[in-house]
Amino acid sequence: MGAERESVIGGGAVGTASALDLTVDAHVHTGFAAGRDAVGVVVSAADRAGLTALTFADQAGPDTTWLTAYADAVRRARHRTELRLRVAVEVEVVRPDGWLALPSDLAQLDALSVAVSGLPYGAELLDAREIRLRMNSGALTAEQVAEALVTATVRGLERASRYVPSQLARPLALLAQAGIEDSVLSPALVGELTAACRTTGTVVEISEAWRSPSARMVEMFRDAGVTVVPASDARYAAEVGRWQYLRRL
Repeated sequence: MGAERESVIGGGAVGTASALDLTVDAHVHTGFAAGRDAVGVVVSAADRAGLTALTFADQAGPDTTWLTAYADAVRRARHRTELRLRVAVEVEVVRPDGWLALPSDLAQLDALSVAVSGLPYGAELLDAREIRLRMNSGALTAEQVAEALVTATVRGLERASRYVPSQLARPLALLAQAGIEDSVLSPALVGELTAACRTTGTVVEISEAWRSPSARMVEMFRDAGVTVVPASDARYAAEVGRWQYLRRL
């Protein structure tokens, strides 16, 4: 393995040769979107959990109107805590060319967390259920799904990194949702994904809530010199910085 790399999120060593820094939570939600609690409540919970750094990554898109209020809330919270707080949003890849459903104003963001919750396939965006149906009918193979997913992910990261630092949210979770083992990924596809992360400086989130990526993929990311960070994907303050899957890894 390579030398340790410094985490752009926590400031500590989170490299290919070191243990994960579980005092960092790189993806939490608030009541502005997918979460249930206010920014201040989440920060207080992070303090109690012994965290040192927190990235807010609420789901946003072209119709989002609350981005300024959201960023202002995080900035105010910085005055009341010693935690390092970052403002990010989670955005979706919605086309095979990596087109992102971005909010209109990115100037207030420290990062973009890139997710692929549906498979961009031609002019369609297929959810896990539709992928399974098409595989059962013979219209799609697991290998085709894997290739399309990796291609869309790579192109999405390339687009996101043009604007602000990028993170990859719950990598390849769509495969598991569709009932596909990540062993379907060829060495070439894994190499394409890890190379894109390195080239774009993308930090890969290990999601507690989604149990993604697998231990096998985490090892591959780290062996390739990609920075990986803990991410609770917490919807509730009580879930922030609470690790079970991550501790097993």
